[in-house]
Amino acid sequence: MKSFISFLAILIFISASFIKPQEKNKGVFVEPKDGFYKEIEKGIDDFKNSTKEKKKSFKLDFTGINYPQSKEEFKYYWHNDPISQGNTGTCWTFSTTSFFESEVYRLTGNKVSISPIFTAYWEYVEKVKEFVRTRGKSIVEEGSEANAVTRIYKMYGAVPADVCTGLLPGQQYHDHSDMVKEIQTYLQNVKTTNAWNEDEVVAVTKSILNHYLGVPPTEVVVDGKKYTPKEYLTNFLKLNPDDYVDVLSYMQQPYWKQVEYEVPDNWWHNKDYYNIPLDDFMKVLKNAVKNGYTLAIGGDVSEPGYDSWTKCAIIPTFDIPSEYIDENSRQFRFSNETTTDDHGIHLIGYEELDGKTWFLIKDSGAGSRNTGDKGYYFYHEDYVKLKIMDFMVHKDMFKDYFSKFNK
Repeated sequence: MKSFISFLAILIFISASFIKPQEKNKGVFVEPKDGFYKEIEKGIDDFKNSTKEKKKSFKLDFTGINYPQSKEEFKYYWHNDPISQGNTGTCWTFSTTSFFESEVYRLTGNKVSISPIFTAYWEYVEKVKEFVRTRGKSIVEEGSEANAVTRIYKMYGAVPADVCTGLLPGQQYHDHSDMVKEIQTYLQNVKTTNAWNEDEVVAVTKSILNHYLGVPPTEVVVDGKKYTPKEYLTNFLKLNPDDYVDVLSYMQQPYWKQVEYEVPDNWWHNKDYYNIPLDDFMKVLKNAVKNGYTLAIGGDVSEPGYDSWTKCAIIPTFDIPSEYIDENSRQFRFSNETTTDDHGIHLIGYEELDGKTWFLIKDSGAGSRNTGDKGYYFYHEDYVKLKIMDFMVHKDMFKDYFSKFNK
């Protein structure tokens, strides 16, 4: 028995000497590859898309129409290069901020870039405050009006664009979609639970804004000098928000009165709009741009003659002939909501073509960057007359009209 055990031990020893120790495995980082599941997804998408017929839109045929081909045809005034508002509904702050940059240059000769996002940040805060004060009756969306910018300037000031970009590291385009959804979801919970503590609601809203847009600065340094945002507005930019007027033309309220612009984006129900007849509206607008002023304008951009590939905005004769465009046709479209207050832009120049005035428009919307002069449109005067509802301009261009208003 001892011999057998000894033999077995020797056998085990010999076998072990021929067995190599197991090698340790290593890990490595690899790029993901598309597998068969990708083919499944593609097949499903192809099937779904093939069953959906793309709906065609009815648009103006521009063949044979004489229209501007380039912004260089226009006489235009200094402005910063167009920038994109990205996936946001904040055209009102991009366009009006651009307008005030041009105003700073007109008034002082200084070329500046002002942050539109700083203004948008505080506008969101003010909307949320009103939501609390009205117990959820006031809307909190992305849109607003040109005079929201002057209101925010007076309340919070302004800052240079480079210290409040609203873009996170690596982010190329603005996108407020998730941010707004998060704010709205939170506010709905506030409403459901009756948690109407304004300080708390504002604090939570700011934390959301800070996450997506960054914390707005309370102090800036320009040319080696420190400014608060209000000091930057007054002492450096030398802007006085009270020097600007908002002009409106519609029939549903009396002319020669300051009235409310009755649209959702005027969420704070501002009643400072100077309502004047359409002929005067066009006269003031043309006189301003032909005398060195730019204007922040707002109106409708969803017509068959509005085309991003020709960069033109025209009223087709099959809609309404030029000679029939008047305050009645304008009001009719506003009343039946085929004219809406859906976009804010910056009017920066003009040219005369075939006896009509065309306006050069700086636009932060995506369509303006499809082709040609990126960030610009060319508006025919008939389009402005029928579809542009309001504008902001320096009060010097309205001084002949103040005496006609009954306070």
